[in-house]
Amino acid sequence: MVNQHITQDGFSALEQELARASFGPLAADEAADDASADDFAARTIAGLADIAGNPHIDSWRDKLDALKSRNAIAKPLRPCGRLTRAAGLVLEAVGLKMGVGSECMIELPPGSAIPTAEAEVVGFSGDKLFLMPTTETGGLLPGARVFPLESAPINDPMAGAKRLPVGWEMLGRVVDASGRPLDGLGPLGAKVDAPLSAPVINPLNREPIHKVLDVGVRAINSLLTVGRGQRMGLFAGSGVGKSVLLGTMARYTSAEVIVIGLIGERGREVKEFIEQILGEDGLARSVVVAAPADVSPVLRMQAAAYTTSLAEYFRDQGKHVLMLMDSLTRYAMAQREIALAIGEPPATKGYPPSVFAKLPALVERTGNGPEGGGSITAFYTVLTEGDDQQDPIADSARAILDGHIVLNRSLAEAGHYPAIDIEQSISRVMTSIIDDKHLERVRLFKQMLSRYQRNKDLINVGAYSSGRDQLLDRAIAMYPRMESFLQQGFREEAPFEPSIAMLNQLFE
Repeated sequence: MVNQHITQDGFSALEQELARASFGPLAADEAADDASADDFAARTIAGLADIAGNPHIDSWRDKLDALKSRNAIAKPLRPCGRLTRAAGLVLEAVGLKMGVGSECMIELPPGSAIPTAEAEVVGFSGDKLFLMPTTETGGLLPGARVFPLESAPINDPMAGAKRLPVGWEMLGRVVDASGRPLDGLGPLGAKVDAPLSAPVINPLNREPIHKVLDVGVRAINSLLTVGRGQRMGLFAGSGVGKSVLLGTMARYTSAEVIVIGLIGERGREVKEFIEQILGEDGLARSVVVAAPADVSPVLRMQAAAYTTSLAEYFRDQGKHVLMLMDSLTRYAMAQREIALAIGEPPATKGYPPSVFAKLPALVERTGNGPEGGGSITAFYTVLTEGDDQQDPIADSARAILDGHIVLNRSLAEAGHYPAIDIEQSISRVMTSIIDDKHLERVRLFKQMLSRYQRNKDLINVGAYSSGRDQLLDRAIAMYPRMESFLQQGFREEAPFEPSIAMLNQLFE
């Protein structure tokens, strides 16, 4: 563009160039001969005055001014590709080179509710990119333009990995999988962000689990004691009380920060969990990431990774974090949807191999940090389809977690809450964090409970006569008290020390 800067004498640089073109040789000679500067300036101004009235010059000036205004509103050139195929959940695009996990915008036709749809690159084959939409794509046309989405992070604008906001400003807030607030309380005001993935922690650098974590549930505190930094699973079918148990732990667990991920659950349950189960006191020290069942599978997986990133941030600040994720099964199902859509073959009951690789990669990010630092104690709910404990996801989760708590539908139907099946549940770090007396009481309790359950049918029909089995006689006498011990009200708190005292009283 030609510089339109106005000189001190009121003429533009363009007019001065025209003056030099008209009087060039004469002006150059006079300047070279060191002629009078005043005389030269007077003649130049007079020449410019004559040119100012020239219609050709005025016409060119108008055209240049018009080009200048158009240049001011012109957008820079952007690389773009084109959609070539849309089949099921996956879109195919050509003409772009983007990494897996990158985001892009797809142009929608005029008149659509939104001008563009967002999508994420989930794979490629040769020059074709496989895209998974994360927003509504109604009205999408063949050949629609695809633009890379550039989002500069807060800390490092040159970073390529996707980063989302974290920080202390997030406490008390409810956000979606992309870090946008859902609670209507205004912008987050976060000054820090973090990538969705994190480097692997050397297992030898982790602090061992050696401290008890009080979760406020009597049955867990006394019989399935949880250590700070442990990863536990809550295994149950639908409607057995997983969310209620999570809410109880969120209110009463002795953790400094709570991070909750609601992944793939019903939209109604999100508000219900926050207002009725978590409550104001629980929310004040919590961050909630919500990705209901009706959002894209890409966003459901992103929400799980974002929940873990938030917990990692607070752990790195030296805090003891309680992370609750409901549910790990929905995360696996989201990965199954994506993998099958891009052509990965199923392996075990419809689940492709990538699902079983993603689960440990997510779970291993939690746990204790370096010696003297923070910790993440994680509880993952695992939905067992048809109450089948041999479900592929349940079986895989049991192998990678540090313990499992099984909720029994029969107990729930009998009004026994929390419906924890003590016989099928276990805490793998319990023996290293409790004393010998406590461990002996737990062994006796399980022995009595198991003896009663194995002979329950005989006892109910009156086929067992007292005196035949001394241990069973004792179990029958103790069972009402043991059953009462295992039950706890939804709003009732059971700290660790009183729970151990009640366990000891059962055998005194």
